[in-house]
Amino acid sequence: MSEVSQPLVLDPTFWKAYEGCLMRLRILPAHYKWYKKWCKEFVVFIAPRELTDCLPKHVSEYLESLRSNPEIKDWQCAQARSALWCLFHDLLALPWANPEKGRSPSTTSCWKSPSSVSRLSSEHQATLRKLKSTLVGRQYSKRTIAAYHDWGMRFLAFYPKRRIADLDASSVKAYLTALAEDHQVAVNTQKQALNALVFLFQESEGRSLGDFSDFTRARKPIKVPVVLSREEVSALLRAISPSFALIGSLLYGAGMRLMEVTRLRIKDVDFAHGQILVRDGKGHKDRVTVLPEICREPLERQIEEARRIHAEDLGRGYGDVWLPAALGKKYPGAGTDWRWQYVFPASRISFDPESGRIRRHHLDESAIQKAVRDAALKAGLSKTVTPHTLRHSFATHLLESGYDIRTVQELLGHSDVSTTMIYTHVMNRPGLAVKSPVDAGRGGQLALAQEISCRIIQDISPPLPDRADL
Repeated sequence: MSEVSQPLVLDPTFWKAYEGCLMRLRILPAHYKWYKKWCKEFVVFIAPRELTDCLPKHVSEYLESLRSNPEIKDWQCAQARSALWCLFHDLLALPWANPEKGRSPSTTSCWKSPSSVSRLSSEHQATLRKLKSTLVGRQYSKRTIAAYHDWGMRFLAFYPKRRIADLDASSVKAYLTALAEDHQVAVNTQKQALNALVFLFQESEGRSLGDFSDFTRARKPIKVPVVLSREEVSALLRAISPSFALIGSLLYGAGMRLMEVTRLRIKDVDFAHGQILVRDGKGHKDRVTVLPEICREPLERQIEEARRIHAEDLGRGYGDVWLPAALGKKYPGAGTDWRWQYVFPASRISFDPESGRIRRHHLDESAIQKAVRDAALKAGLSKTVTPHTLRHSFATHLLESGYDIRTVQELLGHSDVSTTMIYTHVMNRPGLAVKSPVDAGRGGQLALAQEISCRIIQDISPPLPDRADL
């Protein structure tokens, strides 16, 4: 051990302060010694470099050395990562480990904005903190919080020298108009910006904007959703990787959204009534959808596998799953209850930066997107296929089978039936009931079609040699 690392490793005061951080983060006391073990090994690993001079690359190098060691398991690597995060984020509070203390939001995965919060005035920064606090208090989803905060940041950066008290409906109208005219954003992008700014003023600031509906609106193109035929769906599901076959069947057979499948918990699968409870879907709405009979047996096996993985995690001192809102406080034991576990758990445990705990999250949605994309290529489908295409196909095929549009609306979770009506355009195929005059009749029309076909073949075929040339 080097002379530089020796004093810090043996310094009881430093590690006592580290234990205090672990206590505030509610890390189990039984894990304290292991957290300190990983940190002390890291101190030796980077010697003679000081901890305050460390960069993320040094942490990555250390974790990579652990992963390359066949005697160290994945959960131990995750525990080491959690220990170092507590060290740099909570105890040393280094800028690169604290986004709110120096790292630009544009460098993180969920903050994609051209402007940094630190570049705004102190009053604008306070406005954004108040906005985020209000969103969290209203129990909005993490993605909505990130999106609304980002639009608030963009809006305030649009008026860098004006106070929030001086901004009103005309300011919002000018900004929304600039989005449509200068940046030519999509209609849904402008709608999201509008919703975010209305929330900023009416809910966070407590000021009504009144009527400002005369701003320039982005043009909404009329698009028909991509829908697969029943044969194409069968080909896609046959070509998909076996590990994603059940998920593909649920996307199509139950009409679920991608994130609704990944977030599905064991307790929400009702085998007795043959239905699936979709919790906290789009718009914070719960709904009930059908459980396909073909998925019943595979789903039972998947749940048994999820229970087995959960039992192993409990045996290693983990097994605590993320719970929405304040359910973790209301039901303290629910986080380790097998019924609250995800049906499709992730292959590896990971570190939760909010709670500081090591947990097993649900399967990453990008893996499903890639599996569906690869299956479409393997099946030779010419259409652009995504997981949501299977939901479109579910709705269209139900309507084609004669089910009432209101029933389909409830299964999809649409607030307005007009949203469900888009699938009738695909089902009715307007204009396609008229046959081409080339294909329409028999007799003379058929002879004409055959003559045209022969001419086409002759035009694309090479000329035959003249008999005299033989």
